[in-house]
Amino acid sequence: MARERKFQLHNGKTGSAITVQIITQAKQDEIAEILKDGTLRIRLAVPEDESKINQALIRFLAEVMGVKSEAIEIIGGQNRQDKLVAILNLDAMMMQDKILSQM
Repeated sequence: MARERKFQLHNGKTGSAITVQIITQAKQDEIAEILKDGTLRIRLAVPEDESKINQALIRFLAEVMGVKSEAIEIIGGQNRQDKLVAILNLDAMMMQDKILSQM
């Protein structure tokens, strides 16, 4: 017998998402370029250790975007060079302005 569930709306978090491609073992952390599909190519001065790459990416993006690291989450590509990153409480226009100011 199926139970009936109550219909209930929930507040969602707001923010934006970006795709990034990581290049490791760079001389410094930087946004290298914006690819044709909108992906950010980011160079990080970290070794090829995925946990260190993810930590460095979050730290770098928090600094660039002017948000706390807790507002950034890698939601896709945890163990790959290409990642999908969500940034809470930052709309797409603000994010674009912050990225372009770094280039």
